[in-house]
Amino acid sequence: MGKFNWKKHLKVSATVVALVAGATVVWASGGGHGEAAHHNAWKDVDTWKVLNFVILALGCFVVAKKPVAQFFSSRTKGIEEELTDLEQKKADAERKLAEYEARFRNLEQESEKIVEDYIRQGEEAKQRILAEAEAQAEKLEDTAKRNIEQEFKAAKVLLQQGVVDHAMEQAEALIKKSITTQDQNRLVDEYLKKVEA
Repeated sequence: MGKFNWKKHLKVSATVVALVAGATVVWASGGGHGEAAHHNAWKDVDTWKVLNFVILALGCFVVAKKPVAQFFSSRTKGIEEELTDLEQKKADAERKLAEYEARFRNLEQESEKIVEDYIRQGEEAKQRILAEAEAQAEKLEDTAKRNIEQEFKAAKVLLQQGVVDHAMEQAEALIKKSITTQDQNRLVDEYLKKVEA
């Protein structure tokens, strides 16, 4: 934005005021057509009003020139700063938009990668669970085999004990049936001889 030229503006304003004042004076002096009564009324009242207005306008212009110039200057700077700030925000927004568009383009690839990662983790978890299950099954099988062997050994010992007890009972019964009183006396005598010797 260009700088406002106050000197040129002042010259133009002074020229306009001089022309208005001159035209008023010429018109007030009669201009060649007028009636005397109407002409004198203008000359006495309106000429002074116009001159007062011109002087008041020039005074207001002189008094208000600097504050108005400062106002417009500060307003111009404020607008320029706002435009600069808006340009910066626009550039930031365009940069963010480009980032989001790039992310959106990569979103499908990222989602496929995430799905592949989940599938891979699932397969790893499946393999780990299967390995742990196999190890547990082997432990249970070993424990069951040991328990069966121990039960089998205990049953075997119990069975052998039962067979021995049964054989002893049958042998005792057989001996009781087949032994006579003479055999008993002879066994007692032999035992006593062994004890004495």
